[in-house]
Amino acid sequence: MRGQMSSFDVARIVTELQPYIGARARKSYQPHWEQVVLRLNPKDEPQVDLVIVSGKRCYLARRDRPMPHNPSSFAMLLRKHLMNARLTGATQHGFDRIITLAFETKDGPLSLVVEMFRDGNVLLLDADGVIIQPLTSVEYAQRILKRGEAYVPPPTQIDPRTLGGDELAEILAVSDANLVSTLASRVNLSGTYAEAVCAAAGLETTSAAADVNAGGIRGLVKALADLGDELSSGSGGVTVLSLAPKSSAEEVVADAIEEHCFEALPFALPAHDASPLIEFDSLSDAVDAWKGGHDAAALARRQEEKAGQMQEGRRPMDVGDQLGRRATQQSQAIERFHAKADVQQRLGKEIQDNWAHVEELLQQTRQAVEAHGWDEVRQQVRDIEWIESIDAGKKNVMVYLPDANGEPSSRVELELEASVHQNAQRYFDKGRKQKEKAAGAKSALKVTESETTRVEKKRAKDEAAGRLQAAKRSKRFWFENQRWAVVGDGHLIIGGKDARGNDQIVRKRLDRHDRYLHADIHGAPSCALKLKDGFEPDLQYAGDLPEGVNALRLTQTLEWDDFTEEALEQAAQMAVVWSRGWSGGGAAATAFWVEPPQVSKTAETGEALARGAFIVRGTRNWLRNLPLELTLGLALINGVPLPLTGPHAAVIAHCSRWARIGPGTTKKETLANKIAKVTGLAQDDVLSVLPSGNVQVIEDQGILG
Repeated sequence: MRGQMSSFDVARIVTELQPYIGARARKSYQPHWEQVVLRLNPKDEPQVDLVIVSGKRCYLARRDRPMPHNPSSFAMLLRKHLMNARLTGATQHGFDRIITLAFETKDGPLSLVVEMFRDGNVLLLDADGVIIQPLTSVEYAQRILKRGEAYVPPPTQIDPRTLGGDELAEILAVSDANLVSTLASRVNLSGTYAEAVCAAAGLETTSAAADVNAGGIRGLVKALADLGDELSSGSGGVTVLSLAPKSSAEEVVADAIEEHCFEALPFALPAHDASPLIEFDSLSDAVDAWKGGHDAAALARRQEEKAGQMQEGRRPMDVGDQLGRRATQQSQAIERFHAKADVQQRLGKEIQDNWAHVEELLQQTRQAVEAHGWDEVRQQVRDIEWIESIDAGKKNVMVYLPDANGEPSSRVELELEASVHQNAQRYFDKGRKQKEKAAGAKSALKVTESETTRVEKKRAKDEAAGRLQAAKRSKRFWFENQRWAVVGDGHLIIGGKDARGNDQIVRKRLDRHDRYLHADIHGAPSCALKLKDGFEPDLQYAGDLPEGVNALRLTQTLEWDDFTEEALEQAAQMAVVWSRGWSGGGAAATAFWVEPPQVSKTAETGEALARGAFIVRGTRNWLRNLPLELTLGLALINGVPLPLTGPHAAVIAHCSRWARIGPGTTKKETLANKIAKVTGLAQDDVLSVLPSGNVQVIEDQGILG
């Protein structure tokens, strides 16, 4: 494969899927609009991902890949229908670039069809072959790939492995292209395999296809059969490089493959004898070594693309921008209403001006319908240049009015049971309604312009005072349902707000590279320190920000292989800040961290665990004398103004405006209200990051004025 998998590549992938028959489907993901990942859990083996890049490739891989915390609608649909379903078959449609995965579900058999030609597609089908949902709805000349439609595969392609000499001779004889182009396009071979077949048969690729003699055809048939034998009998895969690795070190080889590979194949071809080759146990492994790093970064690319979809200047839309867009839409609507009104009134006047013409058409059509019926008249009017069509259900006729030269011009709809005057009046009434809509839009525009003036005045006042525009959001970040903070070099730490939250932290958010933390206090929340999830400076942000406010970007690809001691200590500090220790009157507390496998919901025999409780087994790593204080900073995260909390060192690394906060006697609602008024943050956002209990401000750097 180069840009897209060939039919040979698809056949090998189907073969590599066979050992996974019987595996259970787990969660499905869509990290990018073009990529679908189906996680399979084979018996007695580690889970494996079936990576589908629409229109390009499909392969098995086991590398770590960040996934969206909030699945797409298509991913949710796959989870709904395929979660825990058993894979019962994997087949190739003929010798085409189509894979059908059969599943046995609790609701009966379903199938997932993966198309890898053109732009590609992924379709979930029911037992009758009806499309439950496609990844992309599309309509072709002979196929409709939409929900509720029966799935129709494209016409079956030629299988070159079984092609006979007579059939091949006919194909070549009618071709006006060269040999390699004919083989590639008409014999269902990619360019790579077409060149290999020509070389094996001893024929020039540029020779005319129609000039190939009988001996050449026999050589081509044998070469095609040999390719088929090697495909069916062999295993493994190879990557073809333009430049050999400088050493045999694993990292050097991996980098060389990603940078210098230009093709991955099930087996090497004669054309690659002079190129550096690296062999793999499977074609999937070869594709993963080449494209796996790119595909695993799909979520990060999608986040970049979303960020790039902001308006010019990378400043997120605020209320003023929305009002401006609304005003533009309303102005355009007024123009459209007036234009439609003019058209309707013009047509009404033309009906009046051509009174005799219209009256004659109406009378003749009425008489014909009365004499012959609607069906016969519908056929007859096709030969009348002044009548386009008639509609028996609506009892109307579509006609043309003459222009100044007596030629068919304006097209109008006439009601047969109405008079000429009534038909003209109907158009005048339509024009009047459009004018009424325009008047309503004008009134709405005045309201919008007034609101825009008010918002702009407030914006200028806020900018002068250094306040941000509070964000009105329909959707919050995934971590805002929990306690959250920044620690170390941008790592995100989350903690449960209640028993249910503790369960979610451990069951859904604690990955194998993360750390579990818990304060040595009864009732303290379960906390997860994320290795790859966190915050980093948004270096591409070019919007205007108040002085002292920095732009950050949420990421799932922090470049850290492990946590520093400082990050672990700061995470432990947040674990005690979120505990009852904050309101207990102490100045310091103790917490511990463990590896995720040490945390279990399985109790000892005869014991039961309450909701939100977990068993921690093995050695605990204790951290003592942790200060009960946090720092609240002001930042713009993915374009959203938010308070950023955490230990002092972690927050000031990202925020120029901050306040150190400790246990005190002030209600946190009072402090949140004051912070919101001074900074422009939403009060609810501030409240959500403050600990439970009363507070006091130890030190202020631009948060409280």
